[in-house]
Amino acid sequence: MLAVIRIRGRTGIRYDMDQTTRLLNLTRINHMVIIPSNETYKGMLQKVKDYVTWGEIEKDTLSLLLKHRSQFIGRKHYSEEELKEKTGFASYDEMAEALMSGKVIYKDIEGIVPIFRLHPPRGGLEYVRKPYGQGGTGGYRASEINKLIKRMIVPGADLNGKNKN
Repeated sequence: MLAVIRIRGRTGIRYDMDQTTRLLNLTRINHMVIIPSNETYKGMLQKVKDYVTWGEIEKDTLSLLLKHRSQFIGRKHYSEEELKEKTGFASYDEMAEALMSGKVIYKDIEGIVPIFRLHPPRGGLEYVRKPYGQGGTGGYRASEINKLIKRMIVPGADLNGKNKN
């Protein structure tokens, strides 16, 4: 399972790349989607590699993401009791396990918004015009995506160093 985050805006983007980001539901900066790892999606990611970053998401990061940033229709966030009533999952950890095993696809869960709206990362992004392998932000970053996601879940910078993800 891949996590894909949009890191650049629409200014100066070619039409075909814009359409591909729309097909991925990545219309704004700092929006994230979870997609299966197959050849079709990998081809789409290669096409828009200058505008997104992606990598394999881990179960604990996905669980944390679901607890803090998932939204349901109407900008609602459900507690774990409401989650069982609305979706049938007992907890966000159980939902993360079902997503990781492939039993359910995130966008097919009834009533859930198919994107995650994240905050800008604490500490900022690296250079957005360079690929990750050259010290930038864009492109494939393997399991390092989990560190970036954790920096983007909690809003704002903690100047006292007490708030750790």
